[in-house]
Amino acid sequence: MDLIDGIKELATRIPKQMDHIQTEEATKNAFIMPFLSVLGYDVFNPMEVIPEYTADIGTKKGEKVDYVIKKDDEIIILIECKWSGIDLHQNHASQLY
Repeated sequence: MDLIDGIKELATRIPKQMDHIQTEEATKNAFIMPFLSVLGYDVFNPMEVIPEYTADIGTKKGEKVDYVIKKDDEIIILIECKWSGIDLHQNHASQLY
């Protein structure tokens, strides 16, 4: 399956699953991990996709992001997830800083 077909399939599946997703972990399993897989990342390879990565940046210590994507041993993407039913406001944005 190519990228476009994979994205279309996910886009079709998500509305059907939305009412059954009640937690952040369920959001990750049903939406985030399949999306990363469609993008070509091996979500089961800890050298490529690292869950619960401690991202000590600047003055913040011990802060975790939900996923890190690595390529050639370099971090290229940080991913922070929230439950799909939550409203994202400024109080959730502080974790991204």
